[in-house]
Amino acid sequence: MSHTVPPVLRRPCIVPPYVLEHLAEHGPDPEVREAARRSLLSSIAVRAHRVAVASLAGVSSSPTNGRRSIFDFQHRTRLSSAVLVRTEDGPASGDQAVNRAFEGLGVTRDFYQQVLQRNSIDGKGMRMNGYVHRGRKFNNAFWDGREMQFGDGDGVLFTDFTGSLDVIAHELTHGVTQFTANLDYENQSGALNESISDVFGSVVKQWKLGQTAEQADWLIGADIFTPAVGGDALRSMKAPGTAYDNPQLGKDPQPDHMSRFVHLPNTPEDDNGGVHINSGIPNKAFYLVASSIGGNAWEAPAHIWYESLEASVNTTDFQRFADTTYVTAGRLYGTGGPQQKAVVAAWDGVGITVTQS
Repeated sequence: MSHTVPPVLRRPCIVPPYVLEHLAEHGPDPEVREAARRSLLSSIAVRAHRVAVASLAGVSSSPTNGRRSIFDFQHRTRLSSAVLVRTEDGPASGDQAVNRAFEGLGVTRDFYQQVLQRNSIDGKGMRMNGYVHRGRKFNNAFWDGREMQFGDGDGVLFTDFTGSLDVIAHELTHGVTQFTANLDYENQSGALNESISDVFGSVVKQWKLGQTAEQADWLIGADIFTPAVGGDALRSMKAPGTAYDNPQLGKDPQPDHMSRFVHLPNTPEDDNGGVHINSGIPNKAFYLVASSIGGNAWEAPAHIWYESLEASVNTTDFQRFADTTYVTAGRLYGTGGPQQKAVVAAWDGVGITVTQS
């Protein structure tokens, strides 16, 4: 990984910095703008906890078969100050954020176990911890290398981040990536890291709802984003660049083709080389594969992407991942079969020609 930016500043968060920056300048009122500024600073701030775990990609907690624990920050930010409020053996909470986090962790765990035969985040039964009510009006959620942390949102443009299953599955998938390819969080490998999380965030939601690829909305974060506005989201996998367009947040900048790849400096202010922006390209490729194959995206498409992730390394870029999905599709479903043909056509549709290797 490049040392241009310390690893601590590369925490994957569901809300990109450019969204918070725009909201900090153009939010509808001073409170929303201030909440965005605080959230932006908090999302990129150096934290001792993240420094401690940034180099421990292969180290996990004692195996528990993915048992869940939910903690309440009580609007503070120190993990040590959080209070345990729900466990596998305890009753439901009176706090619905606690219950939503507990349920979302469980659905994601069950998806990985039942569909992909993966035992929790690390594949070895890692305990799954979630922390709710982080800070005050914190507009984000993130996997910090060990656990999930959820903000409550500003209550105007973002609601409680536990309210979106695809957001929860997205962030937990960053943990899966951490314990597999450990894709560097910068430039194309970072955009692929974000895309893998969007892919499985959406697929987990589809699996839970029993939706086919055709029935799915392919939106990320629609449940917690601008609650007063219907039909928008943080990102659209089906149509990158169309997820939102309004004065407070600007216009979705995601490209859907390599000809529109956005070249940005590898700095936190520029989204570590556009990791949330250029993820639209492999996102669209997965959507095209799933829609071409048809049926359930958690079947052949998800298996191809998951096993390709396992076969990747930290520096894998779009081209290398495309080639890996081609090889994986042939191995799993037959050389020259419809699944492999769908993979070739999908990558071609976003401007990447698979090299048959």
